[in-house]
Amino acid sequence: MPEANREQAVVKEGKKSFTIAIDGPAAAGKGTLSRRIAAEYGFHHLDTGLTYRATAHALLKQGLPLDDEALAEKVALALDLSGLDREVLSSHEIGDAASRVAAMPAVRRALVVAQRRFAGKLPGTVLDGRDIGTVVCPDAPVKLYVTASPEVRARRRFDEILQRGGSADYAVVFDDVKRRDERDMGRADSPLKPAEDAHLLDTSEMSIEAAFQAARSLIDAALKTI
Repeated sequence: MPEANREQAVVKEGKKSFTIAIDGPAAAGKGTLSRRIAAEYGFHHLDTGLTYRATAHALLKQGLPLDDEALAEKVALALDLSGLDREVLSSHEIGDAASRVAAMPAVRRALVVAQRRFAGKLPGTVLDGRDIGTVVCPDAPVKLYVTASPEVRARRRFDEILQRGGSADYAVVFDDVKRRDERDMGRADSPLKPAEDAHLLDTSEMSIEAAFQAARSLIDAALKTI
C-alpha cells in the first residue's frame, strides 16, 4: 500500500482500530498471508493460534496434564501476548496439544478476552486463527476464510517439517491434519467455520501472491468506506 494511502487510512479511522479477521484450517496459508498484510498496511499482527500453543507449551513444560480445564485456564489468564515465540511454539507436539487445549471453553474465554484487547490496537490489526470472524471480532470490516484441500495442507506441513531438518511420514501428517480438522470443526465451543460474510480464498492452487492481491483488493475497498 502506498505510504500516502496508508497515512490516509490512519487519519480516516481516527481512534478506532481497523481490524482484519482471517480464519482457516491448519497449513492453509493464513499465517503467511496475515503477516504480509500486516506489513503492507503497517498494522499489528497476532497469530491467535500461538496463544493456544503457548498455553499448551506452558502445561507441557511444567509436566502438567492437558485435560485439566481449570489449570489450563489459569495458565491462559497469565499468558503474555508480547512474549510469543513462533520458533519455539511451532513443533508438532505443541500443535497437537494446543488443539486439545483449544477445545476447552474456559481456555477459549480467557484467550478471547486477550485477543479482543489486542484487536483494539491502533492504527489497525490483523488477527488470524479459527474463530476470529465468528467469535473474537465478529464486527471486523474485513473477514477472510483461507482454506485448501487436506491433501495440499498435509503436503505443506510435511515439506515444512523436512525443511526444518526433521523427519516425517506423509501419511501420518495427513492423518494428523484430518484429526485436527475434525476436532476444530466439531467442537461445541467456537467451531472452525467461515463467518457468513467472510470472503473465501482457496489456496489449493493459488499462490501466496495471488491470495495477497485478492485480499488487498478487499481491504482497500473497505478502507475507502471508513
